[in-house]
Amino acid sequence: MTDEGTAPENKRPVPVTPVTPTSQPRPAAPALAAQSEATPADRRVASKGPETPPPPPPAKKRARRRHSAVVGYLSGIFTFLSLLALAAGGAFYYGKVMFDQPGPLAQETSVLIPRNQGVSEISDQLARAGVIDHPKVFEIGVRLYRNNDKLRYGEYGFPAGVSMREAMEILVSGKAIEHALTIPEGLTSLQIVERLREAPLLTGDVREIPPEGSLLPETYRYTRGMSRAQLVSRMQQEQKELLERVWRERDPAVPVKTPADLVTLASLVERETGVAEERARVAAVFVNRLNKGMRLQSDPTIVYGLVGGRATLGRSLTRTDIQSRTPYNTYVVKGLPAGPIANPGRQALEAAAQPAKTGDLYFVADGAGGHAFGRTLVEHNRNVQKWRQIERTRGAPADRVAPDEAAPEPDDAAAETPPSSAAPASSTPPARPERRRGG
Repeated sequence: MTDEGTAPENKRPVPVTPVTPTSQPRPAAPALAAQSEATPADRRVASKGPETPPPPPPAKKRARRRHSAVVGYLSGIFTFLSLLALAAGGAFYYGKVMFDQPGPLAQETSVLIPRNQGVSEISDQLARAGVIDHPKVFEIGVRLYRNNDKLRYGEYGFPAGVSMREAMEILVSGKAIEHALTIPEGLTSLQIVERLREAPLLTGDVREIPPEGSLLPETYRYTRGMSRAQLVSRMQQEQKELLERVWRERDPAVPVKTPADLVTLASLVERETGVAEERARVAAVFVNRLNKGMRLQSDPTIVYGLVGGRATLGRSLTRTDIQSRTPYNTYVVKGLPAGPIANPGRQALEAAAQPAKTGDLYFVADGAGGHAFGRTLVEHNRNVQKWRQIERTRGAPADRVAPDEAAPEPDDAAAETPPSSAAPASSTPPARPERRRGG
């Protein structure tokens, strides 16, 4: 027996063989390594047995993924819009170049734009006329400039090579082609209306002949399609404004009481002479005779009393004509005739309001388109003889002149020296072709 803490003498310790690096690993080592590398989740799965879906990622990762998707979407939209803007800019630039470049029109032309036409119809009409070659570009350009409601109707002239922009500006300006119509001085209102009816570019008719002397003879400009009534109204307005001025500036010594009387006096001056330099002197003859109480004895008043607005008798005057009792015949009535015998022009009105300061009481044709004036009957008769000599030299009968001159017949003519002290103020006014100007 040995003591409890004493080892038996015959037992020796078992030697332990050290493990060297070259020694083979123990069979359990891989399992242990795999077990050590496994995550807790794997271990939990293994311990639970059947597979279960992995839990959702953390909220921060989900937000990051959504942010990436939105950025990608917005980036795509931005890229698309950038390309679209680039294409639109290119198209706009190309359209602007086309809108501003010279057009296909080879020579100047005119186009009539009717009323109530839209920009699309106008574009097509300009294209048919050869003014533009891209009506859609023109239409878009007009709309971009906000002029689609500003294009005016009318007849417009387009120069050769006009661009679409220039064509648009022409239509917006409203400066349509203007045509001219000349109304000669001394025509009656009926004759003026007939002239208007002959103008093919005017429209409508004149229902009533305007009062004699109410129209101002001038050259009037108008656009195609203007109504004749509109032009008549303009003539009357022009006459009214002119008469107001001339009446204010008249010589107070002129023996007329109203503007209407001044127009009547001016119409006699207009019908007696077509020479501008003579108008004030012819007016002086009539004013001097009025102041002396002498009859005016103007041949055109005889004709107007017989035929009115037709103005032309078509033959020479006879003694019966001279003695005809009409309110216009100044061989019969004293003072001015009943009203104007024509529409006097601007110069005739001014001459009647500001006559020359002379003592002339007579005038007669001088054979050269003008008149010879005289202060006395003796001087006047001498001038008459000179005129007759000129007519004989020309081979015309002494007292026979063109019918439009309204001269007395040789065997039925009034004497140069009437029983009264007032000899004819005008034996023979000049022929119409010499007096009428402007066609």
